[in-house]
Amino acid sequence: MLRRGVIGQPVPRKEGRDKVTGRAQYVDDLTFPGLIHGVTVRSEIPRGKIVRVEFAPDIPWSEFIIVTAADIPGKNAVSLIIDDQPCLADQGINHAEEPVVLLAHPDKYLAERARQAVRIIVEPLPAVITLDESMAGTEIVWGKDNTFKSYLLKKGDVDRVWSTADYIVEGEYQTGAQEQLYIENNGVIAIGNAREGLTVWGSMQCPYYVQKALMTIFDLPPEKVRIIQTETGGG
Repeated sequence: MLRRGVIGQPVPRKEGRDKVTGRAQYVDDLTFPGLIHGVTVRSEIPRGKIVRVEFAPDIPWSEFIIVTAADIPGKNAVSLIIDDQPCLADQGINHAEEPVVLLAHPDKYLAERARQAVRIIVEPLPAVITLDESMAGTEIVWGKDNTFKSYLLKKGDVDRVWSTADYIVEGEYQTGAQEQLYIENNGVIAIGNAREGLTVWGSMQCPYYVQKALMTIFDLPPEKVRIIQTETGGG
């Protein structure tokens, strides 16, 4: 039974006080012994064929951990709905900012400088940017006709209703991409070893999605992949 006075009254957020007072611990507030910092080298064009990866000579690359698609122990796929998107691009680029190379180093500032010193040489291919371009089918970038999923929903007799309608209003509306103003950027911290597997702390909303994806990439059973959701600054 609901207590009197609850309905219609403001309910304080459980984590609200910690967030506004600065006590909340986000990923960037956490630290572990021997922590190294990772950065991602991403594509600069929306579509193309990867020719090679170049590393500038003024970086001490022997101090870095460098990961490409060839180093992934499991399946190179982001396992979500279907396994159609690689974790790290290998032969081709399919969207802007697609991850290609991972770098890690104890010095986060040197890691960022190294990221800028990696160059992905790509042979550009025609990109499909808009919905109209995708439906036109001039350039096929996915499947047989650029259609990810197709569903047919039928309910009632639309033609009969339209034939008796006093007015039929048709229009075309467009809106740009939108993002929220998050309190934090997305980030994760991971610790792994052969005996215990992988533990990940991260800013996320669906830890079970992350577990499924990491099981696929690392070829690990579920009991070897532990996901801990930290404070989330927006979603």
